[in-house]
Formats: sequence, C-alpha cells, structure tokens
Amino acid sequence: ASILPVPMCNIINGGAHANNNVDFQEFMIMPFGFTSFKEALRSVCEIYAILKKELANSGHSTALGDEGGFAPNLANNTEPIDLLMTCIKKAGYENRVKIALDVASTEFFKDGKYHMEGKAFSSEDLIERYVELCAKYPICSIEDGLAENDFEGWIKLTEKLGNKIQLVGDDLFVTNEDILREGIIKKMANAVLIKPNQIGTITQTMRTVRLAQRNNYKCVMSHRSGESEDAFIADFAVALNTGQIKTGALARGERTAKYNRLLEIELESDEYLGEKL
Repeated sequence: ASILPVPMCNIINGGAHANNNVDFQEFMIMPFGFTSFKEALRSVCEIYAILKKELANSGHSTALGDEGGFAPNLANNTEPIDLLMTCIKKAGYENRVKIALDVASTEFFKDGKYHMEGKAFSSEDLIERYVELCAKYPICSIEDGLAENDFEGWIKLTEKLGNKIQLVGDDLFVTNEDILREGIIKKMANAVLIKPNQIGTITQTMRTVRLAQRNNYKCVMSHRSGESEDAFIADFAVALNTGQIKTGALARGERTAKYNRLLEIELESDEYLGEKL
C-alpha cells in the first residue's frame, strides 16, 4: 500500500536561506504522533501560528525566509530550538512533534574548520555539540551536519549518533546513486535527501531511492529552495514510499501546493506513516 509521508516542516530559516544572523539553515518540526496526515498538518499550522505571535510579542521580525519559515535575528543556534519547544508545548503537542535540523554546514566550513557563532569548530567539536543538543532536545534528524567533503567527520558523526537519530546527506550525496553507494560502503549518514531535479531524471531518482531502501537508508523526498507550484514530488513521495517529505513551511504558494496535493491523496484513503516511522 502507498503510505503518506511524515512532513519535515520548515518553521525557522537561517543560514543562506535568510537574511539573519542564525548559522543553521533550517529549524523544522516533524509531526509523528498522529494517525492521519491532515491531523499532523493541523498541528504544524497551530505551532506556526503560535510562533508568529511569540516573535511579534518579543519584538522580533516575522518576515519569511526563502522556504516560508520565519527569519528572526536570534542570539545563537539553540534559541530557535528553544522557541520551537515553547510553541510545541503551548500548542499541546509535546511528545507528538519532534525537531529536525538542516545545518547546511558546508556553507560555514572554511580551511578545515566550521565557523559559527563567532568561533571556529573542528569536526569533533561540532559532533559533540550535536550530541549535547540531542541529549537536551527531542531532535530526530540532522541534515548536512558536516560539510560535503568532510568524509572523516561524517564517518565519526555516524558512529556517534547513527544509531540514535536520522543523519541525512544532502550536499553529501546530491541524489547521486554512485556517490550514495560510496557513502554506504564508508558508513556515512543513514538517510539521503531526494531531489529529483538535482539528479535530472525520474529514472535516476528512482535508482537512488531503491539503492537507499535496499541498504536501510531512509529517504526524504525534497523540494528546492527555489520552487514552483508544481506538486509532482508529493505524488512521487507516496508512490516510492519514501516515508518523509521536506517541502518548506505552511506558507507561500509554492510550498502549500505540495501539502494540498498530499491532502488530496489522503482522500483516496492512503495510510499515514506517523508513529510507525
């Protein structure tokens, strides 16, 4: 049976996708604890609306980033997570909604160090930072936690956190079957971001997905930061049973088009993965 994916919903933007001082690129939430896609999506809408009020009340900007998330100036990379936790609690969805991060660390990797929050971190330092974050917050997924060419770092990160959370390779694998195969052999990451128009054809995309699934790597069907209203990836995610989809915030037409298509698909009585993921 085809299964509706759990959405990885963008709530706060930083990094290259926003004109603010937050280093990590995306702070997302994933609504696991629901039996239907529409209920899951409703929870995200409520959390998003509460966050807008929280930001406005505290004097922060409610301007949106490229992917529809809010893009306020915040003190560091943990303040957005604290904000999300506050909003999840206020909405009454504790234990049903988890946090996902897209660090996009290649963007601040230079001369062998990760430059963020005014400091230079080694791979080991950054891995320890992730371990601390995962101990403190209900983080279920980290995308591009290390730079695309920091292979030794990726191996260490996967050894440290690979059996606890999802570690997604986006810049690392670029939806490429051959690069993913190499990553599987080297034990880098445990999930792959799937961008059909990055690799270029449906056939190549399907080959990458099948390779991942055969090797127990999870797949996250994904939009791009520059998008149109085409909603094909919603159908594609259900057809390939990727189990997860990343298609921005519940704002801006090019993002909501995909969510609306998934709601239409659900009317045909497909199952929502939710708690089974």
